[in-house]
Amino acid sequence: MNIKTNRKKCILSIFIVIFIIYIGTSIGSSNISMLDTISIVVNKTFGIPLRENILPKDVSIIWKIRLPRVLLAFLVGGCLATSGAVVQSILKNQLASPYTLGVSSGASLGAGLIIVTGIVIPVIGSFTLPFVGFIFGLITVYLVIIFSSKIDKTMSNNTIILAGMVFSLFVNALLTTLTAMFSEDLKSIALWQMGSFAMKGWKYVGLIIPFCLVGMIGTLMYTKEMDILTFGEEQAQSVGVDTSKVKTKLFIFSAVLTGGAVSLSGTIGFVDLIAPHVVRKIFGSNHKYVIPMSFIFGGCLMVVTDLIARSVFAPIELPVGAVTAIIGAPFFAYVYFKKAS
Repeated sequence: MNIKTNRKKCILSIFIVIFIIYIGTSIGSSNISMLDTISIVVNKTFGIPLRENILPKDVSIIWKIRLPRVLLAFLVGGCLATSGAVVQSILKNQLASPYTLGVSSGASLGAGLIIVTGIVIPVIGSFTLPFVGFIFGLITVYLVIIFSSKIDKTMSNNTIILAGMVFSLFVNALLTTLTAMFSEDLKSIALWQMGSFAMKGWKYVGLIIPFCLVGMIGTLMYTKEMDILTFGEEQAQSVGVDTSKVKTKLFIFSAVLTGGAVSLSGTIGFVDLIAPHVVRKIFGSNHKYVIPMSFIFGGCLMVVTDLIARSVFAPIELPVGAVTAIIGAPFFAYVYFKKAS
């Protein structure tokens, strides 16, 4: 695909991001005009005086509630979509996702343990749940990689997928047992698993940024290797790519992205499937474009779905995971049957 055309599309995508974040911040249960929204953000960011007649409650709504929520949704969506692009590239399967590796199952088990036990780690306090969720998600992926490498030194794609499914089923069984034993906490665990960005302020935005940076920088270092891997492992090895080592590193970076996102927002599916697929249709298969554009498109998709979740039946708020599933399930079926035909 033409490089100049792709660059123009990248520039256009940046404007789309700004517009969607702008819309997501302005619209809600109490609509605030777009000019007022810009004035509030500019005032808080650069100290420029507010426009006349802006109410203090509107300033609080935009700056303390909506903007951090929209930015968190964008970053979570970006992390999930990038992770999905990486896993699909490595496994050469458009229907694969980072959840295949057991990240969400591990994170859900960790979150479930914290919910039923009520344990609080002194240093991190209220962030104990996302911290433990992230650690459990990372451990699950690590075990999948170790298990795969032990039974198959070449770490073939089928071995990784099967190992991921086995561990996911096992960890889900542990979580089911846990919820059966502590049925009074069933609702809390179920709500966490469905995903939400409600009541999560600037601290959560600050928490996810390190995961984004580590995962994105690490992934972007291996875009050439991912391009080569798309031609097959044997061909990649023939040009000097250590496929097992590259796969392991990319899976770890993918786990950091997904684990960070899931631990802070809950389990939200299908964004990691939809965004990379759309990006490849628009930008081609060059991972120099696929990785950053998946982040942008995934972030935009998550902002839009979160806006739908909190606006359609306001003041009732739908779980974000339910909205992405409603959109994603037909898309998943479309990709599968189109591939099969």
